[in-house]
Amino acid sequence: MGLQAVLQMIYPPQCISCDALVTSDFGLCGKCWRETPFIAGLVCDQCGTPLPGEDPGHAVHCDDCLLIARPWDQGRAALLYKDNARKMVLQMKHGDRTDLARPAAAWLHRAARPLLVPDMLLAPVPLHWFRLVKRRYNQAALLSAGLAGLAGLAHCPDLLTRPRSTGSQEGRDRESRFANMADAMCVHPKRVGHLKKRHILLIDDVMTSGATLGAAADACIAAGAARVSVLVLARVAKDA
Repeated sequence: MGLQAVLQMIYPPQCISCDALVTSDFGLCGKCWRETPFIAGLVCDQCGTPLPGEDPGHAVHCDDCLLIARPWDQGRAALLYKDNARKMVLQMKHGDRTDLARPAAAWLHRAARPLLVPDMLLAPVPLHWFRLVKRRYNQAALLSAGLAGLAGLAHCPDLLTRPRSTGSQEGRDRESRFANMADAMCVHPKRVGHLKKRHILLIDDVMTSGATLGAAADACIAAGAARVSVLVLARVAKDA
């Protein structure tokens, strides 16, 4: 009997959400899988919000993306930010559950397939240095690193910096969110050459209004990126 088999007998695989026994590492049990709102079917081409109806064969957009001029080209999300998805996002963000980044990267990989192209550069939305010191890790960087490995694409974890602390966006209305994020990010001076004339994929854990991703995309475009797409683990949707 191999060492791996012995370890699995002593420490059998557990559900990443509830600790129930499962058949493989980094998986969800049947109950938690059913309670995790994976996004499938027709979605908004700019933010990944699920939409009613069948695929018409061309890009469609949600009401928010029809009203707001997004600085990026396309966007996708793996989950809706509710139920078990919300629980896992918060555990990864505030509960030191960095182990969740591995399965989450696989979910992102599946959602990102319409976006991925050769020579694309992946980068996380950055944290302000004070928040990074306090949290000890950037959950978006864990996700982007995992996705880059699965997709075989280049990854630049420090492409963007966040020199100005913007505080929490929680509780702010849409206008206040966008005003708070204006000019909050810039491309690291030593990384400008990495993005010149390249297609950038920005990765974050959650998208609500899109203000944070918009600020990151604006910074990339201002520094010379050819195109920007966005990808999030979970999307906050009005009717979810």
